[in-house]
Amino acid sequence: MRQSAGQGGLAGSAVDAGRRPPQLPSGRHGLRRSFVVANQRERILAAVARAAAEFGYADMSVEVIIERAGVSRRTFYEHFKNKEDAFIAAYDDLVRRQARHVRRAYCTQTTVRERLRAGIAAYMEFMAGEPELARMCIVEVLAAGPRAMARRNDAMRMFAEIIEDNIHELIPGCRLAELAAETIVGGIHEVVFSRILADRIDELPGLVDDLLATFLMLDGAKIGDASAVAARSRAFA
Repeated sequence: MRQSAGQGGLAGSAVDAGRRPPQLPSGRHGLRRSFVVANQRERILAAVARAAAEFGYADMSVEVIIERAGVSRRTFYEHFKNKEDAFIAAYDDLVRRQARHVRRAYCTQTTVRERLRAGIAAYMEFMAGEPELARMCIVEVLAAGPRAMARRNDAMRMFAEIIEDNIHELIPGCRLAELAAETIVGGIHEVVFSRILADRIDELPGLVDDLLATFLMLDGAKIGDASAVAARSRAFA
């Protein structure tokens, strides 16, 4: 059995990734059907992250998910077709909340450097604060099949586009902005991946300034000098 990457929960904080909605009372409770359905879905999504972190995607089963979610098999299949469908829904939900958290931090700053640092810091804090979710979206997604991999690629492109906008502001006319942004996102992804596997995810927030300094190496490149930009981009790989 795979050991969990850590304990979840930053409930009530700015990082809302640790949401684990409580199980509703059984029997007649007078709650609206829409509320009950939403609660069941959220519990299943939270259970997917816990199960994927504990067992790995390959060994995670619907039985494990419903046990941790506190729902019936019938309820699970009312929401999802199978474990892959539930995993992808959990991944999509996580990326939406992660992007919202990063953009919120990013938008509170004014200069390019401050925005980049705030965005990287928010991402690292989010991941370090929820090891189970981090393992699900960074490690286990690689084993979850083509649909999950397509979602992962879309998420990485989304974050790369945020960085690409900053590269254009730092280096107007940079001809390799898209490649540089992809390399930076890939580099950050690998840093997180390696820390998860080494059970050192708590180190991530402390790496923000070093990652930012590496990114800002691009500031020394000559505008339009493609070879200089490429060399600095490869240094992040």
